[in-house]
Amino acid sequence: MDDFYYKKLDAYKLAKKLTIYVYDQIRKFPEYEKFALADQLRRAAISVPSNIAEGMGRMSIKERVHFLDFSYGSLAETDCQLDIACTLGYISEQDYVTFQQLAERTGHTILGLKKSLENKINN
Repeated sequence: MDDFYYKKLDAYKLAKKLTIYVYDQIRKFPEYEKFALADQLRRAAISVPSNIAEGMGRMSIKERVHFLDFSYGSLAETDCQLDIACTLGYISEQDYVTFQQLAERTGHTILGLKKSLENKINN
């Protein structure tokens, strides 16, 4: 089914990779964080690719851009929460640096897609 072309977008592929990485990091958290920071982090991380998918499923380019804004916001939220997890010692500094590198690539790609869509609106 080619209706879900969002799966071909680099922004989606990177966001999905980032989400899987975050889920792997959450496995390192202590058990008592299972329903606190870990749960919030899971929701933030899964929101990054989910908003790309939902936005690309919209017919309006303005709505697509709007959902890319949500995706980027969720990326920032995920970074904040992993930064806290690193500070608390739940993940290593190197694991956080690896995440940041992936998050930076993902963010740049989301913003590039957003700019491309905005150019379509303006032309």
